[in-house]
Amino acid sequence: MERKKGKAKSVEARYTPLASEGGSRAKNAGGADPVERAKAIGYSEKEIRSVPESALMGLGCGNPTALADLKDGETVLDLGCGGGLDVFLAARKVGRSGKVIGIDATPAMVEKAKAAAVKAGYENVEFRVGRIEALPLADQSVDVILSNCVMNHAADKQAAFREAWRVLRAGGRMLISDLVTEGRLPPPDTPGLEIWTDWLAVATGRREYLDAIAKAGFREVTILDERHWSSPALAEPLRGKIVSLQLRAHR
Repeated sequence: MERKKGKAKSVEARYTPLASEGGSRAKNAGGADPVERAKAIGYSEKEIRSVPESALMGLGCGNPTALADLKDGETVLDLGCGGGLDVFLAARKVGRSGKVIGIDATPAMVEKAKAAAVKAGYENVEFRVGRIEALPLADQSVDVILSNCVMNHAADKQAAFREAWRVLRAGGRMLISDLVTEGRLPPPDTPGLEIWTDWLAVATGRREYLDAIAKAGFREVTILDERHWSSPALAEPLRGKIVSLQLRAHR
């Protein structure tokens, strides 16, 4: 339990400065332009132009909203919403009769997303502070779960997926973009891996990651796409050892 608490603090400590910097190109994406990074991981020009500029932070490893087939009136939950990019995209797809809830463990990120929502006039979104291992939502209260490169940060992934299963309605679906490891990793004290140390402590391989989803109760766990992940922020010793997965699962 102490390890989980420590890890939550580590993640918050890492992402709080990113929220306050307002999407610094140099720090948020290893020097890459957030717009170009968004395009590289699957967002269209139209999607990018439709959301508040502050939501583009150069984070994420895919576009889960593009895989979700969202429908008018659905209630959607985004786990680890950051600046709100996927929340804002989903909000347009579910319409005024639908609702999108963004959860993030970093209060500064939640405040950033709230401010963007108010400024842009979104009325069907809500942002809450919370941990993915202990979601502040009722049982079976959402139709769809989205998550973009967040579950890999959980020290106890099965606990995080159990919470996702708990809040998802029967027949609901979960769409995830995330990172897993492949092969033997370099020692954590390898030069150049300093900013990756905390992540490597909780990172898992594909099989372990998928097992955590299945053991949480999900069915029809399907990998929709997978490829070796590349980013300006990726340390050289890790190149070829991290895989980006796009997957879907049902409750």
